[in-house]
Amino acid sequence: MNATSPVTAAPGRIVLLTTSHRVAPGLLSWPAWQALRSADRVLCADGAHPQLPYLREAGIPVDEAAPTAQELIDACAGGRTAVVVATGEGEPALTDGLARLAGTGRVAMPELELLPASYDLPGARLLDLVQVMDRIRAECPWSSQQTHKGLAKYGIEEAYELVEAIEDGDRDELREELGDVLLQVVFHSRIAEEDPESPFSIDDVAGGIVTKLIHRHPHVFGDETATTPEEVKEHWLRTKAEEKRRESVTEGIPLGQPGLALAAKLASRVRTAGLDVPLPTGDGIGYELLAMAVRAEAAGVDPEAALRVAARTYRDAVRAAEGVPS
Repeated sequence: MNATSPVTAAPGRIVLLTTSHRVAPGLLSWPAWQALRSADRVLCADGAHPQLPYLREAGIPVDEAAPTAQELIDACAGGRTAVVVATGEGEPALTDGLARLAGTGRVAMPELELLPASYDLPGARLLDLVQVMDRIRAECPWSSQQTHKGLAKYGIEEAYELVEAIEDGDRDELREELGDVLLQVVFHSRIAEEDPESPFSIDDVAGGIVTKLIHRHPHVFGDETATTPEEVKEHWLRTKAEEKRRESVTEGIPLGQPGLALAAKLASRVRTAGLDVPLPTGDGIGYELLAMAVRAEAAGVDPEAALRVAARTYRDAVRAAEGVPS
């Protein structure tokens, strides 16, 4: 049979089977296994395809071949079914060839079916990020030399840039900055794997936060009930206190954060704990700023964010005085 000859026999069926490299090989959908077992011929152009060992272990013979579109149509003649296990790039040459033959109108085309055999789960692209980070750590002259201390400043910068994107309401910038923050987590986790005394991986990091979230949300994963944000916060603080067993409400507050944010955090801890702690008095603007930060926190205002808004307004006024467009 050739591309111009009429076909009287049943044209058969071509199944293009696609899989995700982010799912363990062999974990295929039931429709995929049915198609593979019932096929008259299974083909794959990539002899190193990760699925092949599992298909053969399941007793499915696979031909390592890259047929042309016409050859594949011929293989389906007489009502037969051919399953093509697609490579990572898909099968563009094959699908383009099939499209050209179908476009001639002179070929009885087999039934064509695209069958996803495995799907990416939510968060699957995080696996790509981990793999890319592994390679960069191993092969990049700069990245391979970085340490936790050396990267610390970038974590601070990226956090501030994320806050700026949120305040600007720029969705594209927000997505990018979230990626930059995520990179810091993955980078530090990759470095931590190499620690000779107490290594840990990104899986340990993720596992730890999953355990923490479940434990601190008994109203979601347990038997407790919370119907308001205030009740949720109460659960959170209670379980956190049980976990940390801290002697002081000030424990765990990073003293290196910006001054207004530090003052507001201390005030929040004091207010939540129901403590009556008079503000210290003294000379200087610092004590005045402390009192203002405490007052802002009590009113539900983030003093750090409020000052940034005012500072931006001041910046715009400066640029206007300079005749520079904002």
